[in-house]
Amino acid sequence: MNTPMKPQHAMVLAAGLGKRMRPLTDTLPKPLVRVAGRALIDHVFDRFAAIGMNEIVVNLHHHRPILEKHLKERRDLRFVLSPETELLETGGGVAKALSHLGSGPFFVSNADTLWFDGATPALARLAAAWDDDKMDALLLLQRTVGAHGYDGAGDFFMDPLGQATRRREELVAPFVFAGVQILHPRLFADAPQGKFSLNVLYDRAEAKGRLYGVSHDGLWFHVGTPESVTATEMELGYKGSANGGS
Repeated sequence: MNTPMKPQHAMVLAAGLGKRMRPLTDTLPKPLVRVAGRALIDHVFDRFAAIGMNEIVVNLHHHRPILEKHLKERRDLRFVLSPETELLETGGGVAKALSHLGSGPFFVSNADTLWFDGATPALARLAAAWDDDKMDALLLLQRTVGAHGYDGAGDFFMDPLGQATRRREELVAPFVFAGVQILHPRLFADAPQGKFSLNVLYDRAEAKGRLYGVSHDGLWFHVGTPESVTATEMELGYKGSANGGS
């Protein structure tokens, strides 16, 4: 039986060092790197605001004061801050913030993922696809053939019913993780302490047959380096000013 449960909470992961984005991240947190006139994290916030989400948990570490200042200047959303004195990676960062994320499924997005919606917002499509009876994790997946700026071997396979399996070594998978997902708190039962990757929990969900995906039907860009910022803006036909400020 499909049990519809709309996520009531969301978290954006914004604590990373952004090493591949240097020199921009020498003085700026990666989420504040501008692409097509807006900070990467504001593109993400815009997507959440569009579906009516008005409070978002954000973890912080690298250039924390600069990012905090930027968050205070955004008036349409409320933010719950989850600062990390030591980087906890993706899994540890979410685990630390669980007390702010409720008892049901919740959204998690990377702060540096850049996507544009198709006919229906990707977040709404994820929420509509969530089935609490059979899922612990539901990932937005992008077909590698349409992934702008991505040249890797992919991350996941997905069957016709949406069940996802990780790419094994020496294989090429048709989907890359798009950086957006719905997770359930039960996925974190007996999770490692301290820093760990969400990949650990994806593997656990896959082993139980509770890892699923939704194929993104809009544009998606891999923005990991200063050069990819320029390439992305060229793809979008943007001719604005260079990065700087918040």
